[in-house]
Amino acid sequence: MIVDSPLPPLAIPDGDFSSFALRRARELPDKVALIDLDTGAQTTYADLTRMVDACAGGLVARGLRPRDIVAICAFNTSAYALVAHAVWRAGGTLVTVNPLFTVGEMQHELADAGARYLVAASEVLDHAQAAARQVGIEAMFTLGHNDGPDAFETLADARQSPPTLSVNPHEDRALILYSSGTTGLPKGVMLTHHNLKAAALQLLSGDLARQEDVLVAVSPFFHVVGLHGILNLGLVAGATTVIVRRFDLGRFLEAVQKYRISSAFLTPPVVNELVKNPLVSEYDLGSLRSILCAAAPLGPEAETAAAERLGCTVRQGYGMTEATGPVSTNLVKPDGSVRRGSVGQLVPGTEAKIEDLADARELGAGETGEILVRGPQVMRGYLNNPEATAVALEAGGWLHTGDVGYADAEGYLWIVDRVKEIIKYKAYQVAPAELEAVLGSHPSVQDVAVVPSPEPDSGEVPKAFVVLKAGNEASGDELMSYVAERVAPYKKVRMVEFVDVIPKSPTGKILRRVLVERERQSAGGGARSAG
Repeated sequence: MIVDSPLPPLAIPDGDFSSFALRRARELPDKVALIDLDTGAQTTYADLTRMVDACAGGLVARGLRPRDIVAICAFNTSAYALVAHAVWRAGGTLVTVNPLFTVGEMQHELADAGARYLVAASEVLDHAQAAARQVGIEAMFTLGHNDGPDAFETLADARQSPPTLSVNPHEDRALILYSSGTTGLPKGVMLTHHNLKAAALQLLSGDLARQEDVLVAVSPFFHVVGLHGILNLGLVAGATTVIVRRFDLGRFLEAVQKYRISSAFLTPPVVNELVKNPLVSEYDLGSLRSILCAAAPLGPEAETAAAERLGCTVRQGYGMTEATGPVSTNLVKPDGSVRRGSVGQLVPGTEAKIEDLADARELGAGETGEILVRGPQVMRGYLNNPEATAVALEAGGWLHTGDVGYADAEGYLWIVDRVKEIIKYKAYQVAPAELEAVLGSHPSVQDVAVVPSPEPDSGEVPKAFVVLKAGNEASGDELMSYVAERVAPYKKVRMVEFVDVIPKSPTGKILRRVLVERERQSAGGGARSAG
């Protein structure tokens, strides 16, 4: 069964991404485009487009050729938007580098991408310079020292007009993002101008940004969600975006109250915090109209609790870097309701099918297997890695997502877990995310991660790492009994270990591989059930 989007096909304009992305910006010169939460500095659309054009001309004056690679290594600021769009306006290809990387990690990505230029924030300058020297970066610019000779903003001093762009939108790369690398080294995901335009229009179709909205950029800009799903989406819509450098619940709540934030893209840990933390009741969050939750499954109980506490629409979506972000979005029904627990229906122009995990047989409605998708947002492939590209992309454009789930008869997608994170208990397959949702509903549990723990007789058993809420108590036996009452016998959590924090990526995804490796080394530990 092939599932289609319920929405009409997209009309994707021809040409480069820069012209498309800044079209609304040039129509709204006096409107505030960006607000830096840390400094309060505001950038109007006129300021942004003027500097984008000027710095794009400066890049060309410094020797940038069409399709040259420019890397940026920085935290979330308004200057990040300037760099990204100046590179695109100049006809270059942008590569984002995590500012928390070590020199070795930076070196690997810069070398693999073949970057000619590097723009680095002042806070990471030492690491970035060391990596740049090792890979032969030709020119380096800084962010945060606007009066220095190599400050990126000084490119505007060249007073050279930006070039007239000529691109093949289906083939020319606009953006290279490195995937999270849950197995092996991270891979460079090649996204074209066509991919970026399609994804932006798909996000708009889900009513995630309106011109009158104030968005909040919590996710890091080196990731597809932060850069394209929030920053670029806000610019395309002509909205205002409040930029958050590092997430802190108190600062986030202050920002919502002060700037009347109306639409937010959040991860499950943040949504759960909004449900459980008493600090939330001290702020006026009445401006919120929509929260989209993605990056990991969110239990329907938590979804409902968040909507009731915050008084706004809370819904789930699904996407991945290899699809430039969006795959599905839970649309709000005419009566204001959403399908709780589902990640929604496919975005426009997208198809999906579910394949059996054992024999790749195409499955029907309600049957669980690996999700495959195709559409105009699907990547061109992995950079310098034809073998991985061949595994991920089938003939006909089908992308293996590596996610396990099913589609119901109405075309709603339901995510069960990652293929590689499935726990194989005896002859059964157990989804960690399902158990995490159950444990997360316990009143004493603040956060939780479930991973496979080696066990001689069963192969693997589910083990839960649990963070308790401050001032609450619960035993491992109590939590295991709580889960056992709510799942099939083979899905029971067999071990519990209490920890202070669950390791997560900057985008909020649980780093299960960290816990799995810890389990392999220790081969057990924590409270264990009787079987």
